[in-house]
Amino acid sequence: MIVISSTGKHFSAGMDLSVFAPQPDNKIDGADKHVLAEMFRSNVKRIQHSFNALEEARIPVLFALHGGVIGGAIDMISAGDIRWCSKDAIFCIQETNIGMTADVGTFPRLQRYIPEGWVKEMAYTGRRIDAAKAKEIGLVNDVFETQEECLAYVMATAKEIASKSPLAVTGCKVVINYGRDHNTADTLDYIGVWNAGMFPPSHIQEAVAAMGEKREPDFPDLLPLRTTAL
Repeated sequence: MIVISSTGKHFSAGMDLSVFAPQPDNKIDGADKHVLAEMFRSNVKRIQHSFNALEEARIPVLFALHGGVIGGAIDMISAGDIRWCSKDAIFCIQETNIGMTADVGTFPRLQRYIPEGWVKEMAYTGRRIDAAKAKEIGLVNDVFETQEECLAYVMATAKEIASKSPLAVTGCKVVINYGRDHNTADTLDYIGVWNAGMFPPSHIQEAVAAMGEKREPDFPDLLPLRTTAL
């Protein structure tokens, strides 16, 4: 389980704007504009990958938010699975306010969670929305009085998820994400293939036995992935 929270006044104020300052040691002055464009695209893709990793993680990624959730923070939280916040939270697609178009995940993901009209209003205007509005439009699941209460709830939720079969939970994430990007028929076929290969009778028996015996179930963990090339 991954729980992402922050300390201080804000969850994240977004990108450090110093990245736009001239770099004294750069080697691109006078470079061909087309070559520069390719470099920019490649750098954007590298940044996008850092957020893609949250969406592609085999385990749920949960966010406990407070204060400002601004700019790149929207890209980040949109790549996670579930979001909660304290009542002081504000959300803003800040890129518009500094003259650029958000480019590392906000638009393809945010519109899956909230109505398109709200995506456009936030994007076109750069306005902030508060925690109550974020809950109303579905960006967060719930709002808490304080950051401490929010984090306590998220950690309790993480603990509850962790008590379930890891294989069942990762299967839920895989199939939900697949269904988001595919039609019903394709998703039904995919879950059939998934369960044909990974339907776990022993895990089900352990879950039922644990319920009957009023104890915590004991499931096998997911195996680590390779860290070296084949």
